[in-house]
Amino acid sequence: MSTPTTDAAAAGVRPARSGARKAPQPPQPLVPETTSAERIALAEQYGLRRLNVRPPLGEYIRDLAGRWNFIRVLATSTAYAKNQSNYLGQLWAVLNPILNAAVYVLIFGVLLGVNRHVDNSIAFIVVGVFIFRFIESSVTGGAKSISGKTQLLRSLHFPRAVLPMSTVLSLLATLVPALAVMCVIVLLSGFIPGYQMMTITWWWLLLPAAVTLLWIFNTGLAFIMARVVATTPDLDNIIGFVMRVVMYGSGVIFPLALYIDRMEISEGAKAVVGGVLEYQPVAVFLYLVRSCLTQEETIPQSGLMWALGAGWAVLVFVIGFVVFWRGEERYGRD
Repeated sequence: MSTPTTDAAAAGVRPARSGARKAPQPPQPLVPETTSAERIALAEQYGLRRLNVRPPLGEYIRDLAGRWNFIRVLATSTAYAKNQSNYLGQLWAVLNPILNAAVYVLIFGVLLGVNRHVDNSIAFIVVGVFIFRFIESSVTGGAKSISGKTQLLRSLHFPRAVLPMSTVLSLLATLVPALAVMCVIVLLSGFIPGYQMMTITWWWLLLPAAVTLLWIFNTGLAFIMARVVATTPDLDNIIGFVMRVVMYGSGVIFPLALYIDRMEISEGAKAVVGGVLEYQPVAVFLYLVRSCLTQEETIPQSGLMWALGAGWAVLVFVIGFVVFWRGEERYGRD
């Protein structure tokens, strides 16, 4: 007669010991004591909200406006720290646009003589280079304001619009001393033989208004570029080429109107091309600044151009802000 022990031994199975340790059992799942609706109510009661969720537009604007002091301090500290490690320090904020302008004046104004039909080609080129550099730096800086700060975006919670706004504001802080140098160069250029004499007029008082409109416009551009490059980083590689085309197509170095007249196209096509080039935003802002500082007959004061400048500034800023806000929850997560 077999027994359980002998059967187990015959089968090659060792009998279980009475004192063997049992396998650990998994802990019981935690069951919340409140329902989802109760937790939402508690969050609303104490002013809590979910992270990485796009807030309503009105709330977003109020939150951003409440951080204006932070934006201002961040912008000024960024502008100050940019050249702090160089021997000349903040002097490079003025030297960089001066050297750029000197190169273009030497090549286009002296060697090639493409501005012989302008009364003061030095003033024309210097104003164009200084102002376009502000536009170009705002575009490139806005493109990197989100894509290069992933760790910061994942660590802290704040309106992401702070970053492109502070970037353009820091560039504006750098532009202010450069504008003073630009005005001095415009005045001194009139003492060179063969160039029109420049004098300070009441129109110079409009320069801050033109720069303010340009600052608003550049901030809108920075919003758009921040959203586009954060979504598609490859586009950052072609910004330099696009801005080069914009520079030569906006009259930075030479007036475009005289060259459009030489194009071998119909008069109707010339009118269309001329209108597009003359009233596109970069050309409009170049016109506004030049009309404030120079007294050339080819660019008299125009109320239409000031209206276009204000319209471009508001339109691009609003569109850029909305476009940027719509991608708020994606920044730092893609």
